Amino acid sequence: MSIDRRQTLAGLAGTLAMPLLGRSAFAQGAGTFRIGALNPVTGSGSPYGTGMQKMILAAAEMVNAAGGAGGRMFEVFAEDTQTNPQAAVLAAKKLIEINKVQAILGTWASGVSLAVIPLTNDAGAILMHTSGAPALSVAPSNAKGLGYRFQATNDRFGRAFAEIAQKEGFKRPATMAFNNASGIGNTEGFRKAWEAKGGKVLEAVVYEPNQPSYRAELQKVLAAKPDVIVTGSYLADTTIILREWFQTGDATRWIIPGWAANPDLVKALGPDVTEGLFSVDSISNEEAPSFQMYDAAYRKAVGQPGLSNVYGAMTWDMVVTLALAMEAAGPGADVAAINAKMRDVANPGGTKVYSFAEGKAALKAGKINYEGASSILDFDAAGDVTPDFGVSVISKGKIERRYVTKI
Repeated sequence: MSIDRRQTLAGLAGTLAMPLLGRSAFAQGAGTFRIGALNPVTGSGSPYGTGMQKMILAAAEMVNAAGGAGGRMFEVFAEDTQTNPQAAVLAAKKLIEINKVQAILGTWASGVSLAVIPLTNDAGAILMHTSGAPALSVAPSNAKGLGYRFQATNDRFGRAFAEIAQKEGFKRPATMAFNNASGIGNTEGFRKAWEAKGGKVLEAVVYEPNQPSYRAELQKVLAAKPDVIVTGSYLADTTIILREWFQTGDATRWIIPGWAANPDLVKALGPDVTEGLFSVDSISNEEAPSFQMYDAAYRKAVGQPGLSNVYGAMTWDMVVTLALAMEAAGPGADVAAINAKMRDVANPGGTKVYSFAEGKAALKAGKINYEGASSILDFDAAGDVTPDFGVSVISKGKIERRYVTKI
């Protein structure tokens, strides 16, 4: 039998939901809370998307095994964004209008999240995402306060890039950005932070996607003679740019976001081209018991260490945080009441907990503070968090973390 990817994932979601709730529970109309797992299973986010989706399913199973949240069981419906805003909108409409989900979890790429959030706002549904665009923090995107970001904003990434450039002794930076909210957000965040330190960006180039060559844009940047080039880029365009850069023989260094400077980049270009590149990404809360639980679940579901997919840790935390907010809001609470409890269960001031079951028990005695697998999850007024950043250098084909930067 031939089954396409979307059918497979939707079937997996339904297959998981039925045993977790039990057929008799469905027959009796027991309370459920429907969530949409909307992730980049294909496209540029595909190295992460399947693991993200599997962690939503695994965390939902964990919540249901603990008796559910706020008197309800999770039912998961899974869709693929294809890392494409148009495809994501169609998938989100299906989740909202057909599957009647009340929260969508795990959108990746700013263009995707920016396209989906008007739909979730109109539906009064929560959107939990991993995208960096600053526009997702404010009106009109987050005018209703229903959006939560489990990744660093692009501004925060830019600040981290500036800290790294200063620490490494660079003096003459330039930037190259993919022409979308995320790419430009990264390099503009860097520029603002670098200028605040008294520095100057020598050249700032924004390039269009899906080109067979970026030679003209690269030559413009190299003409400024920078000692480092900071990018806001994705895997496909970074691969072409670095190949063309290497052919010039130029010795400039590069600071690249981790979703582009990843093992797939090394595989595509080889160790000679990628030698010495800085790869920067937000890092998980690796010493926390919550991370250990996530890591065990990820190894079981994917067969790889949890450290290989920071976005998987984020989607795990999305489910746990949502479930704890539901538990805090009480049986039958609507989305508005659940949303009002999000910061109550994740921000400082309560008993620290590291799992849903632990938090569910602790809520009986008072306020809790869920310390996540992906970060400590202290949501600010905009629904954003501030993770730490891992700074890795590619050496002999291996990505090796050198230090951690905090902002």
